[in-house]
Amino acid sequence: MSKKLVIVESPSKTKPIEKYLGSDYKVLSSKGHIRDLSTKGKYGFGVDIENDFKPDYVAMKGKKSVITELQKEAKKAEHVYLATDPDREGEAISWHLYDVLGLKDTDYDRVVFNEITKNTVVNAFNHARKIDKNLVNSQETRRILDRIIGFRLSKLIQSKTDGSSAGRVQSVALKLVVDREKEIQAFNPEEYWSITGVFPDFEADLFNYNHKDITIHDEIEVNEILGKLSNSFKIEKVDKKQKQKQSKPPFITSTLQQAASNKLGFNAGKTMQIAQKLYEGIELESETVGLISYMRTDSTRLSNEFIASTYHFIEAKYGKEYIGTVKVSKKKDNVQDAHEAIRPTSIDRTPESVKPFLTNDEYKLYRMIYYRALASLMKSATTENTTVILDNNNYQFKATGQVIVFDGYLKVFKDYEDTKDKILPPFDTYKSNVIVATEITHEQHFTKPPARYTEASLIKAMEELGIGRPSTYAQTMMTLKKRGYVLVEDKRFIPTNIGIEITDKLQQCFSHLINVEYTANMETDLDKIADGNQNWVETLRTFYDEFEPAVKAAFDAMPKKEAEQTGEDCPECGHPLVIRNGKYGQFIACSNFPSCKYIKNDPKQIVEVCDCPNCDGKIIEKKSKRGKVFYGCNNYPKCKTAYWDKPTGEKCPECGEMLVEKKNNIKCSSCDYTK
Repeated sequence: MSKKLVIVESPSKTKPIEKYLGSDYKVLSSKGHIRDLSTKGKYGFGVDIENDFKPDYVAMKGKKSVITELQKEAKKAEHVYLATDPDREGEAISWHLYDVLGLKDTDYDRVVFNEITKNTVVNAFNHARKIDKNLVNSQETRRILDRIIGFRLSKLIQSKTDGSSAGRVQSVALKLVVDREKEIQAFNPEEYWSITGVFPDFEADLFNYNHKDITIHDEIEVNEILGKLSNSFKIEKVDKKQKQKQSKPPFITSTLQQAASNKLGFNAGKTMQIAQKLYEGIELESETVGLISYMRTDSTRLSNEFIASTYHFIEAKYGKEYIGTVKVSKKKDNVQDAHEAIRPTSIDRTPESVKPFLTNDEYKLYRMIYYRALASLMKSATTENTTVILDNNNYQFKATGQVIVFDGYLKVFKDYEDTKDKILPPFDTYKSNVIVATEITHEQHFTKPPARYTEASLIKAMEELGIGRPSTYAQTMMTLKKRGYVLVEDKRFIPTNIGIEITDKLQQCFSHLINVEYTANMETDLDKIADGNQNWVETLRTFYDEFEPAVKAAFDAMPKKEAEQTGEDCPECGHPLVIRNGKYGQFIACSNFPSCKYIKNDPKQIVEVCDCPNCDGKIIEKKSKRGKVFYGCNNYPKCKTAYWDKPTGEKCPECGEMLVEKKNNIKCSSCDYTK
């Protein structure tokens, strides 16, 4: 007897969904994408530029057998349900399945569910629809754009620099890192001083003179002020105000990645890997169930059902006074509101109740997701903020304190926020209006340059600027590191020389295309295509007619990078000696090669440290242009893997990145793991 065939993306979803649906259904997996653009045609785009950008698709490596099996099962099936992920990428995968399986509109339905729980999955089959071609057009336009830009710019970069790739989102993200580094290099620190009155129970800082802002520039000014101060301070004003501290909305992809980085030490890739597992399903005591809703989203919306059940949970566990209001955030441009925020699939499934079934990292991430969603529906915390102004010979000093009067949402979320009581003494109990300092201190400071980006702050900047999409952030971070365009030191991105060189070269020729505004506007265009308000072919044509002439001009105008000279001449032929890259790393040789084969130093003598984790090369000891030792792959520039700290050759058990020797410890080069 034929069954109804359901096709999902991930193999881990098949068993729980088949169990939810019953014996009339057979659930199989496409194992992700099944097709991609070929490398045929002009510049290997796999796109017919002259024929309305018609794409040429081929089966991805290793997917022919998957397609054959699905075709076989589809022919036997009573009906086919395409249940790929609930986003544009998932919609495109459903369309590819529809196409390769030779389905007709009467043969299939598209099913979308935001969480893998029985009620949600069963209900989704009662609200099946057809493939949304506008969503598919938007996703395929993105793919074609990325293919054209990636192939053309990467070819340019490879022929003119030591770089290996460039891309629509990748190159703009790199530009943010490089621009920040240039700000830091150009920064001139300015001196300033602080003066503090120290009292038995608190401290107060100088901030005004005659009730106007004051800045102390040097020690001479400090001594002048100190000469006018006594140890007696007059209590000029005590101001007490109650303030409401609101909880944040539930997580979206970018805020989850930021919080996981800042609070848990997870990089974006690790965060999404764990979230994917929590979404697809965890084996609990009596069932396999998805613990969180879909993790690729930029909407903070929560379903009415989840809100109602959470209000009931809050009242029962914490009291009616803890029930808050739904966070209504102003919808930003480029927000895809097709599904909800990231939340637990059941508020009754507390982190503590599922902890025995989770790994340590899964538990940490689920706990943070759970309490963020719960806190978003709880009442604001109430704090009493006290500000005290003290006067000393017309110099005003300020002390602030805060006491939590009602904890509200902090009852469940205090572990993830820095809110603490800072208690000031009861000034109304002083018999006189004068208070005596035990001492008056002063300290020199210097203004600091803007901080280098961390993974979390770069993702935040990309989201705020409208660069990329939730599904691209983790891959972009990984690409920048693996291409050797950035190094990570103390969790902060430092652009390498090659990263700076590539950015500068691209800005010389493509400043009108490789920038924040153009990239954000392209995302807006993709949204319009998804809504059916813009033609995808016209969008590509407008882009290509501007982009291709700029690429051709760049190939002509951009000089090929010459090998770096050492300042010495070849002892055999007199030509300059240059630094070259070879199998065993950098070495010094004659620039007149192949006519002269002189090599000054034998590259085979370079110290090997361990195998490269990203290719078949070796990590060897190198020196930067400034003479600082670092460790890089001997397949450079083909492989850009590099570390400031000496790698051990072992992989981190937490995130899979390289372990390195750092300050007499073995630590992960990416996360907080210490061996």
